[in-house]
Amino acid sequence: MADEQAIRVLIAKPGLDGHDRGAKVVARALRDAGMEVIYTGIRQTPDMIAEAALQEDAQVVGLSILSGAHLELFPRVIAALEEREVSDVLLFCGGIIPEADIPAVEEMGFRGVFGPGTSTQDIIEFVREHAPTYAN
Repeated sequence: MADEQAIRVLIAKPGLDGHDRGAKVVARALRDAGMEVIYTGIRQTPDMIAEAALQEDAQVVGLSILSGAHLELFPRVIAALEEREVSDVLLFCGGIIPEADIPAVEEMGFRGVFGPGTSTQDIIEFVREHAPTYAN
């Protein structure tokens, strides 16, 4: 296992939502599980998130949103990732996403949608199971 590289995860808060406790809890849990975590902080634009994913060579991008703007912001993040040719990344999200919106979010390409109260262990296991691996 000495040459196994840590999974690189970018955690971001798109839009004007200023509440980041959940994102920080998830970031810390993933880091404690041995992953390399980059937390971009609050109030990130889609372009800022995509640029960070590119620069950090992220394998996983997790978005946290509580504002209700997920159906507007998530497609913009995906478009910004595509503009930078950031592909083969695992997308997941968490926060306040109404049950009725989950199919649309999954259709966008998010493989995991986690609501309030989700166990951090469930998120860790999801990332470990689904993160793309890079041949370096």
